Amino acid sequence: MKAKILIVDDEQDMLTLLKRSLEPELDCEVTTAASGESALKAFPSNHFDIVLADIKMPGMNGLELIRRDKMDQTVIMMTAFGHIDMAVKAMKSGAYDFITKPFEHDTLVVRLEKALERTRLLNENIRLTSECLEAEPFQNLVGRSPAMQHIYETIRTIARTDLTVLITGESGTGKDGTARAIHALSKRKMQPYVAVNCPTIPENILESELFGFKKGAFTHATSNKTGLFQEANRGTIFLDEIGDISPAIQAKLLRVIQEKEFKPLGDPKSVQVDVRIIASTNQDLAGKIAQREFREDLYYRLNVLPIELPPLRERQEDIPLIASHLLARHCAKLDQPLKRLSPQLLDYLMAHTWPGNVRELENCLIQGIMFSAGEEITPADIGQRGAATKPATVKTEMAGRPYKEAKDQSLNHFNQTFIGNLLATHKGNVTHAAKACGLERQALQQIMRRYDIRADKFRGKA
Repeated sequence: MKAKILIVDDEQDMLTLLKRSLEPELDCEVTTAASGESALKAFPSNHFDIVLADIKMPGMNGLELIRRDKMDQTVIMMTAFGHIDMAVKAMKSGAYDFITKPFEHDTLVVRLEKALERTRLLNENIRLTSECLEAEPFQNLVGRSPAMQHIYETIRTIARTDLTVLITGESGTGKDGTARAIHALSKRKMQPYVAVNCPTIPENILESELFGFKKGAFTHATSNKTGLFQEANRGTIFLDEIGDISPAIQAKLLRVIQEKEFKPLGDPKSVQVDVRIIASTNQDLAGKIAQREFREDLYYRLNVLPIELPPLRERQEDIPLIASHLLARHCAKLDQPLKRLSPQLLDYLMAHTWPGNVRELENCLIQGIMFSAGEEITPADIGQRGAATKPATVKTEMAGRPYKEAKDQSLNHFNQTFIGNLLATHKGNVTHAAKACGLERQALQQIMRRYDIRADKFRGKA
């Protein structure tokens, strides 16, 4: 189906020239209007993908046209060089872009092609929002990109086995959700699923949490304690961020995998367990092996069936669907009416590189739900006021750097900014900050230590 473009200009020669040149070049259908009033009459019976309108016209000018019709189309304004301030006002009123007269034909074509792609994304966002409300995601995992379709097929295959799984990927890519999906599709689905966030449990406590202890094994051990491995018997245990466990626990874990047994602290007898182990990490385990920080034999025992989750920046086509899913979920949780993304915010979401992946996107949308006054969430509602007045662009200053260096810098910037703002909001109170962002207090503290963020710097600030 051909794209439809409406061109509004009081110069008839301009209308004729643009219609004659754009229709074959863009393979589109061009409708022309010689005034703002004529343009208004064309809207009820047509849906245009792009409106290209002159600002200075007799009678109703382009700015009034935008305000009068409250357009949901992608609008590009044409303006003489001396009227750029009016073009900026038009963009604040909802226009996507502006081009100054006189312009090169090729320049206009490029701008229109970008605008058509934006319209396609907006239409896709509306369609996906509707579908999202009707269809369930794959085991609570959202995405239709080829990368995610491959992940879903891998999960289905892995779920039919009892083999150990190692899930890798950056923070926020959905490792916990992937582990839950494997369990839910497996023959163990009616048995316990026990998730352990290894970094949040102090090293001296993690061993007793995993394997339990006998009364009298150490000071204050006044009764027997069943470990998490026993609680997960016949089910699945998920060891999140396995790269952070100590060498002593690595040795015990190796024995559990090999022998299906372990000894609780203070117990001379071994306990037999039937547990499927799923582990995850966002770290380079091969590098940790080289530094003698992770056992090579344990790595190969864990990495029987590997799954590598793609970062969000590598599946940008999934962003509208994920955003729609998260909006529906959190509007319901927060007792808010279902809201929608403004075109400017969708531009920003599609251009952002998301170093924090889906978790960062989720936090961004929660802010938008809470701070937006109406039914539409704008860039200003998530603290991106600059994105409301110009098309978003992808930053390229790190393009020439090694991947690991660029990734580390992005993660450091994200954590310093996000956690810094969070702590400032809660005046340095780590407990309140952790609760606000959905983390356990110990998990937030570990991230703060990793990125050298001190809570005392934010006490008394808001």
